[in-house]
Amino acid sequence: QIQLVESGGDSVQAGGSLRLSCSVFGYIYSSYSIGWFRRSSGKEREGVAGIDSYGTTTLAYSVRGRFTISQDNAKKTLYLQMNSLKPEDTAMYYCAARPLRTGASLRAGDYNYWGQGTQVTVSS
Repeated sequence: QIQLVESGGDSVQAGGSLRLSCSVFGYIYSSYSIGWFRRSSGKEREGVAGIDSYGTTTLAYSVRGRFTISQDNAKKTLYLQMNSLKPEDTAMYYCAARPLRTGASLRAGDYNYWGQGTQVTVSS
């Protein structure tokens, strides 16, 4: 059974930083591509960052220069380092995985497995 568990969400002030983690269980980590998504109240789910098994990354325009996606294959963990946080970054953040080695994607429909999410709240 494939399982993804997010952690690291918190409440911070604008300009602050957080690092989200996504631990993965139940599959060969290096055979999958993984991504971060977020959904805020009243908005569509948005792709934030993606990384494939070769380390190729992609970031949404809205977070470039502030967020970084990385992974530790040995720990089977995905990270999202978020700096210079803004109130508009407030959302539930989810990690997702798909059984494809190549292709860092920001499209939710490309992913098969999802975590339960971790809440990030940024106050002004």
